[in-house]
Amino acid sequence: MDPVVKQSIFDAVAQEPFAQALKLCLMELELGRSVVEMDYAPALMDNIYTRCHGGALFALIDEAFETASQTHGTIAVALNVNVTYVRPPEAGERLRAQAEEVALTRKTATYAIKVTNANGDLIATCQALAYRTGKPVAFGATS
Repeated sequence: MDPVVKQSIFDAVAQEPFAQALKLCLMELELGRSVVEMDYAPALMDNIYTRCHGGALFALIDEAFETASQTHGTIAVALNVNVTYVRPPEAGERLRAQAEEVALTRKTATYAIKVTNANGDLIATCQALAYRTGKPVAFGATS
């Protein structure tokens, strides 16, 4: 992976308002792979049933998808994201979304993403499809 692109993705996440609001932390980044973590904060993330809102989990998944799909140095945008919610997290749990590229073509890339807690218990799974525009990301070289 291009080191300029890698550092630029880390910097972009650190500056992203949405990531800052949910305290999403980019932990690991490699070509086609990303790990993003967040703490489940019920006061901010609960739904009407006092469980973690699916949108909060989706945000964590999407950040891992977003960062993994940019690692080739070209802009990739979501075409489809299919999430299966397995179980709600407990209050205060540290959640980890790991995105892995499973297929790559000139125009698309497919990612398998799973969300787990610190014990490795499965919270959600996801299959995501990105459209690869071929345009270089604004912050680094292409590969």
